[in-house]
Amino acid sequence: MARYRTLLKTVSYYGVHLVVAAGVAYAVTGDWVAALTLSLLEPTVQMLFFYLHETLWERQAQRRQAAASPQLPVCGHRSVLQHSA
Repeated sequence: MARYRTLLKTVSYYGVHLVVAAGVAYAVTGDWVAALTLSLLEPTVQMLFFYLHETLWERQAQRRQAAASPQLPVCGHRSVLQHSA
């Protein structure tokens, strides 16, 4: 049920965004065709840039995590700490 509600809210927000963007674009241009084109084009471009932005942030987080974690031997050898125990 939560997923359905989230999907419904997403579609609702997208619709509100289109109406507001078209209204603002019409107020600026005075042309409904240009206003509708801009209001459909902008969220599409925004979505692509959000994906790119999110990917870059995730890559950076993975790099930080890799730099912070100790490097353990991978070849099956026991670590120095295990030998001393």
